Amino acid sequence: MCVTAELQEYLDEMRTFVCGRCVERPPGGPPCEPLGKKCGLELHLADFVNAVHGVESPLIEPYLNNVHKCVCSGCSNKGCDCCPCPMDYLLMLFVQAIETVDRRRLLNAPGGAPPVN
Repeated sequence: MCVTAELQEYLDEMRTFVCGRCVERPPGGPPCEPLGKKCGLELHLADFVNAVHGVESPLIEPYLNNVHKCVCSGCSNKGCDCCPCPMDYLLMLFVQAIETVDRRRLLNAPGGAPPVN
């Protein structure tokens, strides 16, 4: 799996806080692909991040709809035995992980985040 430096922080956050809860994760994973498991996260990380960034809602359903539209529609696993993949039941954790990275980046940006009142 080739991950750009920009996506690496998202991948690290996912592997720390999400992958451990995946029932599809093979022993010794992640990474899962070298162990013979096609992982949606490993296959479509950039698409997942973009799909989550495309929504801002207190509800999870708009995120799920956007992931299905932006990621699942082009997934090579769609329609096979492993579909639906664990991304549906893990989506809330994915959203939280992506938002955690985004907040951390905002805080570390020049000028940092504005104070919270």
